Amino acid sequence: MKTYGRFPIAIEKGSGCRLWDTDGKEYLDFVAGIATCTLGHAHPALIEAVTKQIKKLHHVSNLYYIPEQGQLAEWLVNNSCGDKVFFCNSGAEANEAAIKLVRKYAHTYLDKVEDPIILTAKASFHGRTLATITATGQEKYQKGFGPLPAGFAYVPYNDITAIENAVTDLDEGTLSRVVGIMIEPLQGEGGVRPGDLEYFLKLRKICDENQILLVFDEVQVGVGRTGKLWGYENLGVEPDIFTSAKGLAGGIPIGAMICKDSCAAFEPGNHASTFGGNPFACASAMAVLQTLENEGILQNVQARGEQLRVRLRAIVNKYSSLFTEVRGWGLINGMELNADIELTSIDLVKAAMEEGLLLAPAGTKVLRFVPPLIVSPEEVDQAADILEKAIEQIANQ
Repeated sequence: MKTYGRFPIAIEKGSGCRLWDTDGKEYLDFVAGIATCTLGHAHPALIEAVTKQIKKLHHVSNLYYIPEQGQLAEWLVNNSCGDKVFFCNSGAEANEAAIKLVRKYAHTYLDKVEDPIILTAKASFHGRTLATITATGQEKYQKGFGPLPAGFAYVPYNDITAIENAVTDLDEGTLSRVVGIMIEPLQGEGGVRPGDLEYFLKLRKICDENQILLVFDEVQVGVGRTGKLWGYENLGVEPDIFTSAKGLAGGIPIGAMICKDSCAAFEPGNHASTFGGNPFACASAMAVLQTLENEGILQNVQARGEQLRVRLRAIVNKYSSLFTEVRGWGLINGMELNADIELTSIDLVKAAMEEGLLLAPAGTKVLRFVPPLIVSPEEVDQAADILEKAIEQIANQ
């Protein structure tokens, strides 16, 4: 239905951090399905897991206990601050489940709350369902889809005063009040903007003092992307609820909403998913997580991320009239263009693509780098070399 403004290439096959189009041209992939192909393409562990599982059992129903789902849930709670998991198929669905859980909790455990409000950040991105585009603090995603669901309000990111004011201003006694704050530890689509440590520490305190559930959207930053298993580990605080999807099964569709026992308010019949947590997706996720655990991939993410930022900062210094800064954690990094020039992130994506490097925009002025977590030192250097060549050609025009 032409809902994507596609680039003019068709990808046919992949291996590791490389892709080939239908014309046989090779690309170094620093998009990874938009931070999704955790182990790159055609990884042996994922091939083995999906082959074995599809021969055994791929789908039944959540009417029955699914051993693969139980194994994955156990791994997730043993390796996070969570106690319970709800499985679905995407990041939007995981965030939708989190929104429903916050509202269910408020109606069940808080006194006489009739109109629960969830605060989210401006420039955030939480998905494409009606509830999650409303939670998304960017009007461009909401335009043309009204009336939007009620129950959301927006504050600037990394601004604790705005949170304090919103909690006070929106609390009209017990009937209408802030019951949840949904936020990304690092804003991905909003320009690769990391959260400030002090902000998040104060945010946790405000939530504790006001019976507000703190929800982290980790759809893009979770599963090792930042160099830690979960994004919240970079901030020294634990959320009450967090969501995961993109990298969880390395490209096989899955989503998860993980929460603490203290807010696990769902009861049978409150929420469901036909495909969520099916044996095939869960076996794929276990293969990804066990590979991360057993092959020291988090250490690679930390080292390669630092290597990439050093190279990108050198490019920014060389072309200071074009760029302002480099920012990010691990292997989610952004390179910001000068707001006063006409050059856009899409222009750079196209120029790099011509030279054999795939990158993604994060807004009109930020170039995003999210390669597979298995990327090698040589591939990081090659990507930086290709990018610099593309930029040089633009600068000389």
